[in-house]
Amino acid sequence: MLKLGIIGTSAITHQFVRAAHASKRYQLEAVFSRRLETAEAFAAPYKDVILYTDWQAFLAAPIDLVYIASPNALHFEQAKAILAAGKHAILEKPMVSTPRELQQLRSLAKEKGVFLFEAARNFQEAGFEVIRQFLADKTVLGAYFGYAKYSSKMPDLLAGKEPNIFSAEFSGGALMDLGVYAVYAAIGLLGLPKTARYTAQKLPSSVDLNGSGQLIYDDFIVTIQAGKNVTSSLPSEIYTSQGTLTLNACQQVRSAIFTSHDGSSQALSLSYESQPMLEEAVNFARVIAEQDRARAEQWLDVAEAVHHTLYTMRQDAGITFKADTYEN
Repeated sequence: MLKLGIIGTSAITHQFVRAAHASKRYQLEAVFSRRLETAEAFAAPYKDVILYTDWQAFLAAPIDLVYIASPNALHFEQAKAILAAGKHAILEKPMVSTPRELQQLRSLAKEKGVFLFEAARNFQEAGFEVIRQFLADKTVLGAYFGYAKYSSKMPDLLAGKEPNIFSAEFSGGALMDLGVYAVYAAIGLLGLPKTARYTAQKLPSSVDLNGSGQLIYDDFIVTIQAGKNVTSSLPSEIYTSQGTLTLNACQQVRSAIFTSHDGSSQALSLSYESQPMLEEAVNFARVIAEQDRARAEQWLDVAEAVHHTLYTMRQDAGITFKADTYEN
């Protein structure tokens, strides 16, 4: 049983803890928050959880790994401290603000002999492997992957506030928050593009509210959509010379139907969990238990490809974060 600590007390952290407990491979032991009342409110549904407001005490806590779901820009420094303390780290997507941060974290994890994971849940879905195998003998001609959902923080933004998710200081915006799923779907299923571009509707800070981009491959182009001030119900599609594979979404994939050019259709058999974060929780625990460093490095290779692509797209759109000042 892995002793779990968490940083970040949002709804997604509750979702991960529930999935971790459902896997029967983790037990929540520690919660860190700058404010005791926030930690108390978060820990209320759970038993025997130690609350920390002192950072150094949390780093010294008797736990095996930490799930980090704080604002994006805080991930790097927090993960660096967690890894240096000899604990495994699971970082909620996007795990870093820039590719250089990921390179540094990978190097530190290797030095300390601990594991580093990005909680990009769609990449860990069992259905993704079914789709990959189905596409193995197909000639891909292009694809569309999109994720746009009206943010619960939009009223605050419209009222003149700057929520973290729309802040350049905290590495926010539609591409990083939701577009990361679309980019993971493209790279996870179709491989690394040659280059990428992105056009966005932006705030004065340069952070994107929504946008559309393209991943450029040798023989095809993949369209990426991301949005936090709009909601889209469009499915995702992969186009091949034989027909089109339609997915209900680029994350939490529940259906995949291939329609041939002659009009006939075939539904792929996909298995999935009712809890969307359960598969990744099980996979991370399994890799740690089996000390499967080859698998962990494979996942980090994909993460690096994703973050290089996101960085290229941001540069193309003129989206600048505070973290970018450390890149030069």
